[in-house]
Amino acid sequence: MNFSERRAQRRWAREMNRRLKELDRLDGEHGLGASPTHAPTGRGRRPPRIRTPRRGGGTTRQSLGGPLLPSLVIALVLSTFIMLRDPGLGGYRLRHLLGLDDRVSEVVHPPAARGHFAFSLTQPGSRQPVSWNPCESIPYVVNPDGAPDGWQALVDASTADLEKATGFKFQDNGTTDDRDFQNRTGMFGKPEPVLIGWATEDEVPELAGDVAGLGGSAAIESRPGHLSYVTGMVALDRGLFQELDAAGDPTPMRAILDHELGHVVGLAHVDDPNELMYGDTLARSTFGPGDLQGLAKVGAVSCA
Repeated sequence: MNFSERRAQRRWAREMNRRLKELDRLDGEHGLGASPTHAPTGRGRRPPRIRTPRRGGGTTRQSLGGPLLPSLVIALVLSTFIMLRDPGLGGYRLRHLLGLDDRVSEVVHPPAARGHFAFSLTQPGSRQPVSWNPCESIPYVVNPDGAPDGWQALVDASTADLEKATGFKFQDNGTTDDRDFQNRTGMFGKPEPVLIGWATEDEVPELAGDVAGLGGSAAIESRPGHLSYVTGMVALDRGLFQELDAAGDPTPMRAILDHELGHVVGLAHVDDPNELMYGDTLARSTFGPGDLQGLAKVGAVSCA
């Protein structure tokens, strides 16, 4: 991509963010909007903001992936182009699991009666989730550079967790040298497989601090008025996973990857620490009752 194309892409990203903020404002004032989230308690949840990361330490903000199909018009992109680079799990519970902070005590949360979940994106004019096509496999590749020794078993276990909870089939397309967590499209806008990899904050700035991982997907209009996810990514904190691997317990690594794959299939963060999709801490190691409800719903959509 040459300089003029990158500049045009940055202008496109700024315009998208401006328009999305305006949609959020109108939604707050009038109860309108194309992307309401769903919470079983009946309380509305605002969808997570699109995050456009800094590249190379500079000040320019760039689109997370650019339009998946060049022919998409702006009005369509406003409702379909969502690449969530949603920071995953925060730090204090992870430090406790690693024995790095003796001041943190074990917190036991009573199980939620019904559980909580939220969708990353919903169908225009509907409360139904945007999801993957359940009649096709979700292809993924793994870049094992910087991965823990048991990365294959870890990925196999987490994808199996998601298959069981959603009914989706994950298709292992092997390993790759691809490290483009930004743009998951190939030639002519063809979606690439979901990329799972390990990175540092120098490569993926959103991994700075206590962020353990990032995950999300991008959607296009697969048929008139219906959106489907077609590609995505998971970026995991390389240094943290090396520490967890050295500790000899794969449980927190699997929980983090399950959490990020939960974003990939269509779930957003919730404010309930009884759920694995809670965004601040690793308060549990398996999907909670609300997580399982939400995952079942994203897996129960019609074929695209």
